Amino acid sequence: MMMKRLLLAPALLVATAFPAMAEKLSLDALSTYLNAMKTVKSEFTQISDDGSVQTGNLYIKRPGRMRFEYNPPEKALVLTSGNTVAIFDGRSNQPPETYPLQRTPLSIILAKNVDLQRANMVVGHDYDGTATIVTAQDPEHPEYGNIQLKFTADPVELRQWIINDGNGSRTTVILGETERDLALKNSIFNIELLLKRNN
Repeated sequence: MMMKRLLLAPALLVATAFPAMAEKLSLDALSTYLNAMKTVKSEFTQISDDGSVQTGNLYIKRPGRMRFEYNPPEKALVLTSGNTVAIFDGRSNQPPETYPLQRTPLSIILAKNVDLQRANMVVGHDYDGTATIVTAQDPEHPEYGNIQLKFTADPVELRQWIINDGNGSRTTVILGETERDLALKNSIFNIELLLKRNN
């Protein structure tokens, strides 16, 4: 079950220069922020609903590519590319578990054009006094769960997200140091290439 939760941990991060605001950020501004992401690297801490904690590094290359490298003792690697999410378990000799990207909340963020104003996509848009919180889902398949994104301002930055999957599990991801606009090779996201290396 923990392996399945790993693929549901999308990660968006990046700071950009938005003016300081003492109120919630608009969906239009947040869509613009997400669409401005090209390549990103960030440290992250993941907390599963059973209380277990994993850490690692996340890489994003939009659209459609993401890589989660988990630190020891965890031996997991999650790759997203070619409309597929693959979970490699280093403790197993079995092939990776694979899922269609469209069946996870990752698809909302990795889309070529993120549009949070799309009808029925955003089911929550709040401000808690320090951050804007947006809860989004696939409007055509709400049964796949949702992702709750927490943005701070000055500058705008995604600080954490919570995945509520279709099975009732809840996973929190907290972002650490981030870098953007890096030169990331497509090969580090390539599922087929990693399968060949492991054979």
